[in-house]
Amino acid sequence: MANYAATVTARDADAYAALFTEDAVQVDPYPTPPNVGRAAIREFIQRSFDGCETMLFEVETVHPVADKAAISFHITLGLAGDATMHIRGVEVFTLTDDGLISAVDAYWGDEDVTFD
Repeated sequence: MANYAATVTARDADAYAALFTEDAVQVDPYPTPPNVGRAAIREFIQRSFDGCETMLFEVETVHPVADKAAISFHITLGLAGDATMHIRGVEVFTLTDDGLISAVDAYWGDEDVTFD
């Protein structure tokens, strides 16, 4: 999870996509339509990176169980004009034996978004 957070913070879409299996499924946020496959997941994260000037992804807690890991997170986005957006939520990952992400669902909504 530390590698996931560091990759998001680095805003490297290729490195982010490489964390996933070729056929991974990502829902962010739940219940929006899923991004299916590494290419679709890369496009999703690139749009996210393009929408901000800076991004800090912090993992607050990790709960690993068998092939799953649930995390609580805090994302701080630096936006144009010195605005800052905060998103707090939970992500639930399914991981393969070789450590790749085969599925992830992100749970956050409007009530989890604040601005400075």
